[in-house]
Amino acid sequence: MDQFDPSTQIKIDIETRFLPQQSDPESHRFVFSYNITITNEYNQAVQLLSRRWVVTDGNEHVQEIEGEGVVGEQPLIQPNASYQYTSGTVLATRVGSMFGHYTMETAEGERFDAPIPAFTLAQPNALH
Repeated sequence: MDQFDPSTQIKIDIETRFLPQQSDPESHRFVFSYNITITNEYNQAVQLLSRRWVVTDGNEHVQEIEGEGVVGEQPLIQPNASYQYTSGTVLATRVGSMFGHYTMETAEGERFDAPIPAFTLAQPNALH
């Protein structure tokens, strides 16, 4: 077994965007996209098997989302390589947050959870 915890070797960067053209504030529909870059700094390839998200809106309504892969894929990420994808979510409020983890597997068959740090989703000017 490696001396490193593989979960500490997966770097996750997140960029979010509010999508006004898909949102309808009067109907409490606020649409956001998030672009995620997953970089494998581990010494062997890892495959992203599944994801788990915890999404909280400004009313403290919590939604948990689990599923295989991301955007229909279970990417194999080589050492020192990155995988990028864009997805989205709909909130009932102008502000919310998300966090979670990816379940991954090393080339040697070791499974681990790579934590996704919490990030904020906010309509521009919703936060002071």
